[in-house]
Amino acid sequence: MSLLRQAGLRVRAVARVNFVNLLAVFFLLNIVALSRPAQAMDIKTVKSASGIEAWLVEEHSVPLVALRFAFTGGSSQDPADKAGVSNFLSAMLDEGAGDLKSAEFQERMEDIAMRMSYEDSRDTFYGSVETLSANRPQAMELLKLALTKPRFDDDAIERIRGQLKASIVYASRDPDRVAGNAWYAAAFPNHPYGKPKDGTLETISSITRDDLEAYRSRIFARENLKVVAVGDIDADALAKLLDEVFGDLPQKAKLNSVSDVAPPKKGSLTVTEMDVPQSVAVFGLGGLKRKDPDFMSAFVLNHIIGGGGFASKLMEEVREKRGLAYSVYSYLSPMDHSAIFLGSVATKNEAIAESLDVIRAELKKMLETGPTEEDLKNAKDYLTGSYALRFDSNAKIASQLLGIMVEDMGIDYVNTRNAQIEAVTLEDIKQAAKRFLDLNDLIVTVVGKPAGLAPRG
Repeated sequence: MSLLRQAGLRVRAVARVNFVNLLAVFFLLNIVALSRPAQAMDIKTVKSASGIEAWLVEEHSVPLVALRFAFTGGSSQDPADKAGVSNFLSAMLDEGAGDLKSAEFQERMEDIAMRMSYEDSRDTFYGSVETLSANRPQAMELLKLALTKPRFDDDAIERIRGQLKASIVYASRDPDRVAGNAWYAAAFPNHPYGKPKDGTLETISSITRDDLEAYRSRIFARENLKVVAVGDIDADALAKLLDEVFGDLPQKAKLNSVSDVAPPKKGSLTVTEMDVPQSVAVFGLGGLKRKDPDFMSAFVLNHIIGGGGFASKLMEEVREKRGLAYSVYSYLSPMDHSAIFLGSVATKNEAIAESLDVIRAELKKMLETGPTEEDLKNAKDYLTGSYALRFDSNAKIASQLLGIMVEDMGIDYVNTRNAQIEAVTLEDIKQAAKRFLDLNDLIVTVVGKPAGLAPRG
């Protein structure tokens, strides 16, 4: 047999192994990992020798480990003149580390069927790793390199810069993205929350290797680290893993001070013209923070208003009864330094004004009279009954638990969450509504060619 043919067979064999491994990871990530309900999960606290803490859910029937971690930081820690550094970094951490250049690093991850990804929010920088148990040592070594010794090679930086700039150009033509950015700019002027989280063409163009390294070295530290592991790993192994992967990070982060802020107590309507057949409107108010005693009541109320899909009041009034829009929704977004109630609707230009009138009327109704007992019962039934679906795979469990850690809700929150919802009364909802549904403060940003709308405020 020729050497060329032997080499070809080896390449095909490796490709088949990698393909099978990737299929295995995909399958394992999506199977039901725990047959018991979420409330019955055994969540352990694990502490490493150096003091790094993590939560652990053991599940040894599936040879997979899902790791989720987060650092306090996010885009609010971007330098004032360089919005987008955090997002840029999130795209660079699997682009080579240690002695491995980008292509080599990616090939190594593929060889062991490892998944690694990063993303940032306004307050947090997130990391995610999934690996087959047999490949855990190699996967954790790659993770450690990515966090502690990223290369930031010039060619990789320029390639990612090009991708990020292309994404920004695309977003500038997307009415949803433009309306969302305009809303945050109106709600949080002169504050990090008001800047485009992904940066601008100008700021992305100016970001250097030193900027990426400066952000990484300031934010990646043990004191502001949260970790969750779910799957085929025990407490002793996790404790060792924590020190092996994260132990070389500095103890203390160097976070910039970010002031608490609230949207202005003055309503406004901003219109950005774009030559599109449909207008997009984003509407919102100040909300309630996650640990506010009225938050759970507001959470149930929002489900009734616009968070419950086709069962929500906004969907019923705007779409079902009047056929004004295909979709309308709302949600609560508590952040570290603020909290908001936000919603959106998209419809043809000539119908956007009426749609917003209907939305205002429904919000006013919720403020003045509140929902019915039937509305409340249906919301509770859905919110409590669907909660277990958030925990039907290792990856989902890890993500949910990390969210609970980041929001500092306590390790027992999984067991108490449904009881908190069941305890909400109509009076509780009315009290919560009075605290954030002040339509005089409603900030609305519209993108398109809306008929009958004039900017104000």
